[in-house]
Amino acid sequence: MVGAGTSQLSPRWTVFLCLFTVLCSLFTPGVSVKQNDFKQCHQSGFCKRNRAYADSAVALGTSWQAPYKIPSELASFKDGQLHATILKTIDEQGNTVRLPITLSFLKSGTARVTVDEERRQQKDIEIRHNSAARKERYNEAEKWSIVGGLDIDTEAKVSHESKTGIKIKYGPNLSFEADINYEPYSIEFKRDGVAHIKLNDRGLMNMEHWRPKIEKPAPEKKEGEEGQEEKKEETPEVAPSEDESTWWEETFGGNTDTKPRGPESVALDITFLGYEHVYGIPEHAGPLSLKETRGGEGNYAEPYRLYNADVFEYILDSPMTLYGAIPFMQAQRKDSTVGIFWLNAAETWIDITKAKESKNPLALGIGAKTNTQTHWMSEAGLMDVFVFLGPTPRDITKSYTELTGTTAMPQEFSLGYHQCRWNYVSDDDVKEVDRKMDRYHIPYDVIWLDIEYTDDKKYFTWDNDMFKDPIGMGKHLDAHGRKLVTIIDPHIKNVAGYHVSDELKSKGLAVKNKDGNDFDGWCWPGSSHWIDAFNPAAIKWWSSLFKYDKFKGTMENTFIWNDMNEPSVFNGPEVTMPKDNLHHGNWEHRDVHNVNGMTFHNATYEAMLSRKKGELRRPFVLTRSFFAGSQRLGAMWTGDNQASWEHLGASIPMILAQGISGFPFSGADVGGFFGNPELELQSRWYQAGAFYPFFRGHAHIDARRREPFLLAEPYRSIITSALRLRYSLLPSWYTAFYHANRDGSPIIRPLYWTHPGEEGSFDIDDQFFVGDTGLLVKPIVEKDKTTTDIYIPDDEVYYDYFSYKKLPTTKGKHLTVEAPIEAIPLLMRGGHIFPRRDTPRRSSQLMKFDDYTLVVAVSKNGQAEGELYVDDGDSFEYEKGQYIHRKFKLEGSTLTSTDAEGRDVKSIKEGPWLQKMRSVSVDKIIVVGAPSSWANKKEVVVESEGKKTSVPLDYYKAEDGRAPFAIIRRVGARIGADWTATIA
Repeated sequence: MVGAGTSQLSPRWTVFLCLFTVLCSLFTPGVSVKQNDFKQCHQSGFCKRNRAYADSAVALGTSWQAPYKIPSELASFKDGQLHATILKTIDEQGNTVRLPITLSFLKSGTARVTVDEERRQQKDIEIRHNSAARKERYNEAEKWSIVGGLDIDTEAKVSHESKTGIKIKYGPNLSFEADINYEPYSIEFKRDGVAHIKLNDRGLMNMEHWRPKIEKPAPEKKEGEEGQEEKKEETPEVAPSEDESTWWEETFGGNTDTKPRGPESVALDITFLGYEHVYGIPEHAGPLSLKETRGGEGNYAEPYRLYNADVFEYILDSPMTLYGAIPFMQAQRKDSTVGIFWLNAAETWIDITKAKESKNPLALGIGAKTNTQTHWMSEAGLMDVFVFLGPTPRDITKSYTELTGTTAMPQEFSLGYHQCRWNYVSDDDVKEVDRKMDRYHIPYDVIWLDIEYTDDKKYFTWDNDMFKDPIGMGKHLDAHGRKLVTIIDPHIKNVAGYHVSDELKSKGLAVKNKDGNDFDGWCWPGSSHWIDAFNPAAIKWWSSLFKYDKFKGTMENTFIWNDMNEPSVFNGPEVTMPKDNLHHGNWEHRDVHNVNGMTFHNATYEAMLSRKKGELRRPFVLTRSFFAGSQRLGAMWTGDNQASWEHLGASIPMILAQGISGFPFSGADVGGFFGNPELELQSRWYQAGAFYPFFRGHAHIDARRREPFLLAEPYRSIITSALRLRYSLLPSWYTAFYHANRDGSPIIRPLYWTHPGEEGSFDIDDQFFVGDTGLLVKPIVEKDKTTTDIYIPDDEVYYDYFSYKKLPTTKGKHLTVEAPIEAIPLLMRGGHIFPRRDTPRRSSQLMKFDDYTLVVAVSKNGQAEGELYVDDGDSFEYEKGQYIHRKFKLEGSTLTSTDAEGRDVKSIKEGPWLQKMRSVSVDKIIVVGAPSSWANKKEVVVESEGKKTSVPLDYYKAEDGRAPFAIIRRVGARIGADWTATIA
């Protein structure tokens, strides 16, 4: 090895090394290249400025004086709202900027803090570059995200008021309190007298006010410096407010953002007092319990970023932005949950740090509590924060979804298995896949078509050479109860004679560039325009394109996939749209970026409600990009993952994060989109995917064909078993979706959510419960793994799902279970009853009127209960009472079924679906952990609708660790009727 400074390289070697370096750069792993395509905080002007602002404040310590205060004479409380004006001191002369603040107390117990900028409200600013951009701060995120829960709590009342602040009690039994300090401005939120959340705790609030650009003369160059590039100097240590380098213009990746309104970011620090774990803010590929972001061992050095982007083959364990953004965070400590929702649709970064706090300096850590300090930074818009005080995870989720809406009741078929790849090449290819799935008795519900089905990437068209008879293809699928999903993206090919493009332009419905002309960018079709789905006229026009007589070749069993809706623009900054583009109402794209994908999803949802006169059906629309509220519109998936064990493992916390953030209809590409999974990986992924709320296998165009029927044994049978398990449990999945629709609860639930008092479970994100079923799943996500350790969060009894073995569990400890390749670690928690349908079918459509099996897992105290919800799975008739909702209960030796809502079901006028359901019954009941007193019983008396029937009971004694169980056969009671089964 040649030491530095000991010799000089010859010119020949210098050239060789330069070439070698260039070649090496071409073969650098894709991960680093993709990271370089996207900004880090120091490359995002407002993030860099606000981090520097925070650093300066922290460095000054107690001498830091935050420049925000509320004069007491400018504050008034009336009818559940505090109206005030924050004065921001902007210079040494004491000049101020007026920032109106409204603190609203809502009937739900939620508090809302909204801060605006008076001069912007009054449109009293000048816009540079003759831009048509709006002068106000963006104030319409609420229009897209909020659908209810804004009723003001007029019972809220002032408990103390002085010149220095005001305290307001609100919420259930006035048990919540907001303590507003005027100077420096801060708000502390308390529950039962204990502080839980504090806004502006560290004084990091920063609302960049509008100011005119003052052109500064360029410094004169000394003799001999002409033509030379300016030297890049280290950033001087100046107050962050003086760093103007990214105020007026910002360049990244060869694209320049003109920033016609100058700097306008909003930032606020929010402290969760006494909380060590925070969750939420999807979408990121990292652990469920969010990491710190200011460096240190095991931590991130970058903030979590929310800026919807097309990040293919994304890296794992990273705060890097992905496809969607839900700025909703929850904090958890033993028996207490709180949360905040930062309603802002612009690019957002969130720093997280944790600090130990002890009131007694001699305590040496004893009794010290951890505060989680968060710092929220958005590029534009209002400062609009909702505060939730819980106290349970269920309370937080319910309050959040009262605001943003709950998961739509899905099309029932969409809970089955979806078979997809880029691309099935022809209608014959589709039909052949369908035939082979049947030949090998592999159930599935939907086959998908990616972009290649179109005529030259023109949406709403077919490639007439390869898809010669799409109607025939649709009828072939429909005969087996199956559906077709076609992809429709927001970029419209810019070519003359294409009716969609011609109409988009002639009607003026495309997104505009900064000059007001139709924005032209590059995506799959090449030169493209983008529909502006913020425009009501665009939504109406978009809906017309999906009519059966307009989108020819589609049928009632055709549904839609929205991809690339971040939006993805191949030649745009960070593979997306320029921030100075203009949308409907002249809002800049920077204002609305994170909600953009949701508006397109919404336009397609509206289109799919009715595709012919008199039709009204539940849409199924899959989206890649999303925002708070997207759960009302359909499903999402985690994007372009890789066929690796690491990506399989990462999928579970990602999907759990979606569920606790109000968007539980989520999944990941089973098998991995990029690459070719080995057989063990593919098998394990199907076993995990069987417990994703959205279950789809998908593959890249360059990946080998990997439909389940192509696999060698035993892998084909392993995957088929996983699929059949999913299908047998569809009644339980549909019931879980019903609860998600009613109260926003997650469909698959992390242990902190189900057991908020069990601190040992707070950082567990590789196992979960399915709805209220008591089913506890831990998918295998590691190669060659044949055992796994499952954390047990309580002292209830647990049984193995498949063998009925009673497991030797201990609360707060791990249980080791066997997990050979053919097995899924799946436990049943005692105390639950869940419904199944056990007859194997080809699709969910063919199961609609099958009889049910009830599985009862008896608790330690001999009891159990559970539910079934079912409706027609397609229409909105359930809103008119056309559904069955049963509550099952085991007490002692009696099983009962009653209407879960206490309805008089006899008074409900039955429509066609309910009439058909009269022939559907409970076929059998399996009781795991059946009491020994049943051992000699042979019959069960079933009483229903005025009739008594004796049916057989088979009892199986405990044996070799297996719990005793009983099977009640040929029950025969109608699923929609009240009944009682008594062990005689």
